Amino acid sequence: MSEGQRDGSVLFTLPPFALAMGMTLAADEDSSPIVTMQFGAHSEGRPGFLHGGAIGGLLEMAGFAALSAHLARNGVNQRMKPINISIEYLRAGLPQPVYAIGQVVRAGRRVANVRVEAWQSDRAVPIASCWMNFHLAAPKG
Repeated sequence: MSEGQRDGSVLFTLPPFALAMGMTLAADEDSSPIVTMQFGAHSEGRPGFLHGGAIGGLLEMAGFAALSAHLARNGVNQRMKPINISIEYLRAGLPQPVYAIGQVVRAGRRVANVRVEAWQSDRAVPIASCWMNFHLAAPKG
């Protein structure tokens, strides 16, 4: 269906939306996949800057990738259903690649909390961050 990143037994697949937005999975860092999005007509808002919705979509995909990898590493087979996402836009996104990585702060039996940061040329200078809360449910079937 799409490309994936393998981390041991972890295989996260980007959905069609992410592929249409030019997102790819990069090397893992601290056991969480890094999601990368190239700048282009598909992600441009006002001329010469990333669209806030494109940045939000990147943050969301990085959150799903981080939680998926975390659950797989721990041998947990649960569906991830987003409850909410709270995005903080910190700086304008410039016409260059943007990267995002998520960190699972807590993953209980029913709820997981994930923190995600996006940056461009310097990871110490994020352009956006978010908190995502997920409901964890038994797989269908």
